[in-house]
Amino acid sequence: MRATVMYGAGDVRVENVPDAGLVDPTDAVIRVTHACICGSDLWPFASMAPSEEGQSMGHEAIGVVDAVGTEIRTIKPGQVVIMPFAFSDGTCEFCHDGLQTECVHAGFFGNNGMNGAQAEALRIPYADGTLYPLDVGDDMAMMPSLLTLSDVLGTGHHAAVHAHVGPGKIAAVIGDGAVGLCGVVAAKRLGAEQIIILGRHADRTDLAQQFGASDVVAERGEAAVERVKELTGGLGAHSVLECVGLAASMDTAIRIARPGGAIGRVGVPQDADMPGSQAAFFANLTIGGGPAPARAYIDELLPDILEGEIEPGRVFDRIVDLDGVPGGYQAMADREALKVMVRP
Repeated sequence: MRATVMYGAGDVRVENVPDAGLVDPTDAVIRVTHACICGSDLWPFASMAPSEEGQSMGHEAIGVVDAVGTEIRTIKPGQVVIMPFAFSDGTCEFCHDGLQTECVHAGFFGNNGMNGAQAEALRIPYADGTLYPLDVGDDMAMMPSLLTLSDVLGTGHHAAVHAHVGPGKIAAVIGDGAVGLCGVVAAKRLGAEQIIILGRHADRTDLAQQFGASDVVAERGEAAVERVKELTGGLGAHSVLECVGLAASMDTAIRIARPGGAIGRVGVPQDADMPGSQAAFFANLTIGGGPAPARAYIDELLPDILEGEIEPGRVFDRIVDLDGVPGGYQAMADREALKVMVRP
């Protein structure tokens, strides 16, 4: 079978690799029908040290179940399934609490030696707890939106939940990538009265406004803080969704939140230390977030997609086959594409 392997910064290859197969009795194997490139994949694309082994890439997918292990009870061959970016057993205390990314058996696809979904097929550990069956065909027009349930929509929603977005509140979303745009979808869905998107790419902020953003702040740093304060009567936002992961973006999040407000941080941190701890402390800010338990949010978000209430799949603006994956990485790195879908 063929799969995407990253060997270092800028070095993405599509290669023949051993076929995906069952290893443990709790495994399943899926044939990948839809995958994509994530903004978080661009961090190693920019900075990964050269590696002889390489890293199989991709952590978002929809597929069709090809085979299941002897201890699988709910997943069946032939089912169309969503593959969240983390695998989880579905039985531990954290899974029961809806925090599958903290499962005692959790792992992340396409990371730390785990195979990824930018491939023709993939082995799924703990398939009963990980995969989410869909009662749909595998060629539906809404597949792009369903694919966002594997990561970016759930991640944007996770930010909104931790930012305490709700009716009558002002929400500010930092980042105009796919997660930030899905954060706008989530904030609108949860009833925010005013949604401010902080981003510098007009095509993306235009889409954010179509998703429900009321204001665009293209400035950065001090100018961005001043502009958000202007838009919020000098008080700042009740809810801030930090969807980038840089120290500068977190600093901005803390500075634009109003006293007593909340910040939901879902951008993968690129720094070991979080800036602004004193400022956050003296403003009585609540800061939460982390790797989104995308599996836990599907029940809540799926009906709105099926009923046409939201269309997060519009974040995909390019489709490639496996041979087009290396170019897809470069297009996203060059900001020529927002989010690339892969059709193996």
